[in-house]
Amino acid sequence: MTKDKFVAILRTAGITEDQMHKLHAEFERSDPKEHQRFLEYLNIPQAEIASIRAASAKG
Repeated sequence: MTKDKFVAILRTAGITEDQMHKLHAEFERSDPKEHQRFLEYLNIPQAEIASIRAASAKG
């Protein structure tokens, strides 16, 4: 699985950018370590993961 493929699946399912942000925020709030592992699973570069997690922590 890649980030692009996962995002395409979410888009096809009708998930908006705002909803994706909420998903990441909830994932980060509920289980930060698992959120990190999930982002790594999607082969996202560490710098981008840090950015996603920082934005997610803000809510």
